[in-house]
Amino acid sequence: MELTGTLAEADWESHRAAVFGAAYRILGTVTEAEDVTQDVWLRAAAADLSEVRDLRAWLVTLAARTSYNVLRSARVRRESYVGPWLPEPLLTGPDAAAQVLLDESVSTAMLVVMERLTPAERVALVLHDVFDLPFGRIAEVLGGTPAASRKLASRARARVAAAEEPPRASRAETERVLKAFKAAADAGDLAGLVELLHPEAVYVADGGGKVTAARRPVRGAERIALLTVRQIELRRPDAFQIIEVNGHPALATYHGGELVWLDTVEIADGRITAFRRLVNPEKLAHLGHI
Repeated sequence: MELTGTLAEADWESHRAAVFGAAYRILGTVTEAEDVTQDVWLRAAAADLSEVRDLRAWLVTLAARTSYNVLRSARVRRESYVGPWLPEPLLTGPDAAAQVLLDESVSTAMLVVMERLTPAERVALVLHDVFDLPFGRIAEVLGGTPAASRKLASRARARVAAAEEPPRASRAETERVLKAFKAAADAGDLAGLVELLHPEAVYVADGGGKVTAARRPVRGAERIALLTVRQIELRRPDAFQIIEVNGHPALATYHGGELVWLDTVEIADGRITAFRRLVNPEKLAHLGHI
């Protein structure tokens, strides 16, 4: 697509999801990705695009460069983060405010793995494997050579593959297990919870130092079951619903209309192998209330 002059709003809207999607995959936070998207729009609207032949690639590259700078400046803050870090959830159901190009690269499990990559690895992987940009263009973002960018993407791909979870359960199976887990936790049914958890299940909670949450992963079905029952007793939630975040079902739990935690899980053979609970209110705020 060859443009003449300034960016038309219709052209921007047709590519906005790709811009946001690139930023979100690189940063793992909705708020920062929205800031990057707004910045890209302002810069693109003021730029002379008469020589731009591929607007989508140009915009995604600009989003990646901006996100790369944000990610590098945020590393110190992220390294000092209190307790485990989980990505800021992206609402992807029918009521989503922003639709993005959905695939497994925006799943919670994938974003957790990608957080372990270096900023350069993360950018190279997203731009090449998700947006199919050539290594020459990726090198322009990272300030290196195409060969170096290729190595970064290859290394990132290998690290992601080494951490891959078992095949994901179906949407129906995930919803069934989440609802059963919620019912057992509300009833204080420890045996029922243990039955739903893999014996070597891992529980990770992200409170960000804002609210009480386990600061280290909790391992083992019995320990996780006891912990979840105690949390129910302490917070006394009064409502819940299944919502779709990052392309998969999640369990949203409320107290007095306020979202108090969001659970996402990985399931194998009908049992939860990974249980992630987001309780950091700053990361939940954009999902709203009931």
